[in-house]
Amino acid sequence: MKIDFIEIKNFRKLQSCRIDFDKEKTLLVGANNSGKTSAMIALRKFLISPKSIEIRDVSIGNWSAIEQIGVAWEGGDELQHTLNEFLPLLDVWLDVPLTQIHHIVHIIPNADWAGGSVGVRLQFEVEDVDLLKTNYLEHRSAAKKIENDAPNEQKPSVAPRNLVEFLEKSLSKYLTLKAYSLDPARLGNPDSKGRACVQPLPEDALEIEGSPFQGLIDFREIPAMRDFSIGGSPSPDSQNSKSDRLIRTLSDHVRDYYDQHIDQSDKMNADDIGAFSALQQAEKAFDHRLKTGFASVFDELTGLGIPGINNPSIVINTKFKSLDGLSHNSAVQYRVFEPEDGQEERYLPESYAGLGYQNLIAMVFLLMRFRQDWIEPKISSTTELNIAPLQLIMIEEPEAHLHAQVQQVFIKKAYSVLRNHPDLCESNTYATQLLVSTHSSHVAHEVDFANLRYFRRLPAEAKGQSPTSSIINLSNIFGKNAKTLRFVKRYIKATDCDLFFADGAIFVEGQAERILVPHFIRHHFHKLWRRYISLIDIGGSNARRFEPLIKALGLTSLVITDLDAGIPTRVLTKKGEPKTVIKKAKPKLGIGQVTTNPTLRKWYPKVTKIDTLISMNESEHHSCVESEYDLYIAYQKTVADPTNESGEKLIPRTFEDALVYRNFAALQNISGSPTTNKISKLVQMGLAGDELEAALFKIVDSAEKAAFAIDCLVEIEDGSTLYPPPYIEEGLKWLQKKLEEPALVVTNTGAVTNG
Repeated sequence: MKIDFIEIKNFRKLQSCRIDFDKEKTLLVGANNSGKTSAMIALRKFLISPKSIEIRDVSIGNWSAIEQIGVAWEGGDELQHTLNEFLPLLDVWLDVPLTQIHHIVHIIPNADWAGGSVGVRLQFEVEDVDLLKTNYLEHRSAAKKIENDAPNEQKPSVAPRNLVEFLEKSLSKYLTLKAYSLDPARLGNPDSKGRACVQPLPEDALEIEGSPFQGLIDFREIPAMRDFSIGGSPSPDSQNSKSDRLIRTLSDHVRDYYDQHIDQSDKMNADDIGAFSALQQAEKAFDHRLKTGFASVFDELTGLGIPGINNPSIVINTKFKSLDGLSHNSAVQYRVFEPEDGQEERYLPESYAGLGYQNLIAMVFLLMRFRQDWIEPKISSTTELNIAPLQLIMIEEPEAHLHAQVQQVFIKKAYSVLRNHPDLCESNTYATQLLVSTHSSHVAHEVDFANLRYFRRLPAEAKGQSPTSSIINLSNIFGKNAKTLRFVKRYIKATDCDLFFADGAIFVEGQAERILVPHFIRHHFHKLWRRYISLIDIGGSNARRFEPLIKALGLTSLVITDLDAGIPTRVLTKKGEPKTVIKKAKPKLGIGQVTTNPTLRKWYPKVTKIDTLISMNESEHHSCVESEYDLYIAYQKTVADPTNESGEKLIPRTFEDALVYRNFAALQNISGSPTTNKISKLVQMGLAGDELEAALFKIVDSAEKAAFAIDCLVEIEDGSTLYPPPYIEEGLKWLQKKLEEPALVVTNTGAVTNG
């Protein structure tokens, strides 16, 4: 048994979406504010804590319709819609073998079910509409009276002004969570942008009594907002602040009182000696019990590579020091080194280890505890053992407390920890599924491409509507093109996965562009510098391989490529037969040249003639491709001769010569690599026209391009005086405009919202 997928409707940005679950682990990825956290909160509120539902969990696009219901109540008008139509719902679809029908007899859709899909709808509904209506009208009447009684010059606006405002503090009081069986035959596939087609519920749908997943799915979660050190002593710098003291345990308070008010003497009396003797005996016995009991746990941690090379090993020691004996505490400590014969062992407290190391151990312990609580529940002798056939573990942003390397260790090992039990390893009786949301490229890097679910931000479809999100299953976006899929997967694995968290992407062709484009953005495009941009260094012949992925992600993209001019030339084959080939050539207009660049020929603008490419105006360089994503293609165009601006225009062949033309004066006095020295010397020679083009191309054709780019960064003191070539400047202007962020507005409640 496993969760096949879930569908969410009317929850925050998730107006209507589907999340496909992998049979083992599923990773939710996407840019900021794309809905990953909303998905995790939706699962929490439907499956774990339904009483926490609030009006801000309802998709904001539904608020106007909810307000109209309040208006209709006030006017005594007939309702066009019910409030339930706009409230959140969650459909959980399970894939269940027929052999496990005994677990799901209470939720199967009909007696003809023979294995496969089983769907359950969890839906928030108004429990008593008449009560809600009455209470709302009473509050509105009271508010209106205050408004009407006020002097004309001081007419206030009194809450609640509408039904949404009334429900801000009381939604959960009026709602109940109901469950219904769904019909697998009425399942529909998501549309091309990943929006789910949630099936309507028939009016005669039968309600499932009780909790539909009780005894069926064991839900556990690790939220992002967590503090593994809760209950510990305050830091020496905290000065016993109120917040520190509130999270500490009662035994900490007892110890404080003892230390400050009782244990004021260094002298030990007869009673103390007897007490300490008894404590030491108890300490030895309890210490032995702890070490025996935790032996298998620490063996498992060691098998996961914890603590790792040169890290202190983990031990657990009792802490029977004076009054601590009353609380019977134990403490995780770290053995600093292996002692020699006769040498005393040295330990450091848990707080002395690195924070990421501590949290890794803490999170692994949590996963181990989840597993044991599920598969080996504590029961009394009179309680019948009943283990749920499926456990779902939800982890929200594990990177919140783990540094990069530890993030990779954790995500690689988390699932194996959850299955490390004799009843789980080789058995299909019990299934475990792991759902992780993340904004870390390090976490995404360690997961197979097919496990990723991308949250795609969708713009508002019309004025007055709000932006939404959909979820893309990345396992099938390349279709049957296995070669392209293999290339993209391997490239991402060889570099990083920040493409899945970016606001936009820039594709470049070489090391020099990769070094200098971020510099241009930082110094000349300050608004763009604040955005999350994925810079991908890949050759022009391979950039278009990313097109299916860019389309699926809906990612605004700038491709910086080369014109790559060539001239059709007739040659003879070895057999003496004539053949036309394209030979690389200096770009020139009016002689029938074509481009050899696959991006320009096959992706966009799908043009081959050099004359046409160079004559294209700026607006023709960008397009909303198939209404799915915005794309700009930047390549070299004609520029003025830097030594003779009134002379014939020049056509750069590469990024480097275009950079030289744009920064001619700034490059006169720089030095460094042999390439840089040659270019500096060339600039000082004062060549013009064809002579300048030929001399510069000869240098660039065999240049140390990365070294030249680095010299530009180092030698030019004022970074803002190094300018991007015009074709790149136009592309960056376009990208900056496309990714302009909405203005932040501070409301009268103090909240900051996007305006």
